[in-house]
Amino acid sequence: MRAVSIVVADDHPAVLHGVVDVLQSNSGITVVAACSDGIAALQAIRRLAPTVAVLDIFMPGLNGLDVVAGVSAERCPTGVVLLSATASQEQLLTAIAGGAKGIVLKDAALPELVQCVRCVAAGGEWWPSNLINTALVREAHYPVELLTNREQQIAQMVAGGLSNKEIGRQLDLSEGTVKVHLHNIYRKLKVNNRTTLAAMAITQRQNLQQHL
Repeated sequence: MRAVSIVVADDHPAVLHGVVDVLQSNSGITVVAACSDGIAALQAIRRLAPTVAVLDIFMPGLNGLDVVAGVSAERCPTGVVLLSATASQEQLLTAIAGGAKGIVLKDAALPELVQCVRCVAAGGEWWPSNLINTALVREAHYPVELLTNREQQIAQMVAGGLSNKEIGRQLDLSEGTVKVHLHNIYRKLKVNNRTTLAAMAITQRQNLQQHL
């Protein structure tokens, strides 16, 4: 099992120390920085390039979602996991679209956090079904079979947190062409924004892969 380095950030000292202790007690996991605000967390991620960052959503300075945006914009290799006492649909969609790799509720069993960290460290994502299966996703029908192979590929890249420019670079397309594809995807799926598309792509990933 390869070593996993982690930056942890939470503005509540008891929670911060508790998370650090739980993670450190597991073989192969090393907490390289413990921060009490988002600014310090982002600086630690830049300096240490940890495998995973475990961040509270609500923190002073920069909140967890702000840090996710910063990590994605700077193309840091760190996988970000968010902690939240409660996760609203809006927060979940923003986290997915921003490039976070997972979310864990603070009242979840501590072994779940460890499982999440190991999953993200291995290149996976952690979106528990009780969170991702929101009313929006449960009740809506997304006809992914209407998407072309290229459109399905772009939808999955959006779910991975890539910007239009990054998608274009990887697919050798202009940014304008990516925007045209996104417009067509929105029209076919009857969604109207990037966050909803990202959530759809996460929940429909198996169907998307079947159609590729």
